[in-house]
Amino acid sequence: MKLFSLITATSCLSASAFAVPSVSSNTFRKSELAMIPKDQHPIVSNSRSSSKSPLFRDPLKTRGGAVPGWAAYNQALDEKPLTTKAMTSLVGWFLGDLLAQLFLGSGGPLDWKRLGTLSLFGFIYHGPSGHYFYNWLDSKIEGTGAKEVFSKVAVDQVLWCPIFMTVFFTYLGLMAGDNFSAIGTKIKNDLLTACQGSWKVWPFVHLINFKYISTKHRLVFLNAIQIGFNMFLAFLGTK
Repeated sequence: MKLFSLITATSCLSASAFAVPSVSSNTFRKSELAMIPKDQHPIVSNSRSSSKSPLFRDPLKTRGGAVPGWAAYNQALDEKPLTTKAMTSLVGWFLGDLLAQLFLGSGGPLDWKRLGTLSLFGFIYHGPSGHYFYNWLDSKIEGTGAKEVFSKVAVDQVLWCPIFMTVFFTYLGLMAGDNFSAIGTKIKNDLLTACQGSWKVWPFVHLINFKYISTKHRLVFLNAIQIGFNMFLAFLGTK
């Protein structure tokens, strides 16, 4: 229950940071906006009450300039999206397992092999697969209406979740030197448990994700939330 509450709160905070408020279709060029007094600014005056995040305190500046490194991260997403998302997931999985060992472990020394194994999974599979899957999903189901959002959540949880969990358990088994029979038994015993854990958390998270988060920011948003869920996966996958 505490983990669910933490993930829920983090979802809301992350969404407020990553979501981009809509702007009127009657857009202005930056040069024209700069000539308008700020108290009469069509974006500033409309956005003051709707967004209190420092990310949006000045729409004339590069978005993310209020957060150190955020503009550079966005540039990296534009120039090298696959590598950037892979690195994002590496950090997310590293932090998830690190926290799992510190707070859910037996209190012994850090298992660096396990930490490296899960961090590598984030880099070689979670980030790249998420990049291609969400780009594909957004191209097939366009829009942020209720029907489109719920359709994306259904595809993610009914189709993608079991595939992802199967790959996760297979990867851990291979890294541990298990044979395919042992891996199959692990998947048979724990796949449903893993999916049920996902279904208790991720449909709500993805309602926010598919409604408010842009395609290129999906993985950084999900990794911010998934640090808590990765604690659950790390515990389940290595028990």
